[in-house]
Amino acid sequence: MRVESQLSVKQVIKTLKEDLPTLFEKDISYDIYTDDIYFKDPVNTFKYKFNYRIIFWTLRFHARLFFTQIYFDVHEVSQSAEETILAKWTVRGVLRVPWKAGLLFNGYSTYKLNQDNLIYEHIDTWDRKPGEILKQFWQRGEMAN
Repeated sequence: MRVESQLSVKQVIKTLKEDLPTLFEKDISYDIYTDDIYFKDPVNTFKYKFNYRIIFWTLRFHARLFFTQIYFDVHEVSQSAEETILAKWTVRGVLRVPWKAGLLFNGYSTYKLNQDNLIYEHIDTWDRKPGEILKQFWQRGEMAN
């Protein structure tokens, strides 16, 4: 039973590694999440897969609307504890404004797994406050690729 459990965790990690880098471009796989998934980041808190789907749709919509370039760089996705997966990432982009303001912040996602190795909790932590991230919108600059 232990080996099957590990393979399943590896599949969840593989799915996250495939989904996260393109989350601003295409939808993610929702079959690794429970129906009552709990999500929290510095600006949102909600429960249930329907709302989880909406947040990813909203991210894609706003990415296309407000950015000429936007990237979700995944640095690492690994099992940090028996029932926990940690993903470290950076969001970077160029806003669709004449002064080409750059957006850049780092964070990590903590995913909690249930006994079936489905994600029931997703908590995002950012390296700065939302207001500090918003201030970047008014700064002149060009994002480094």
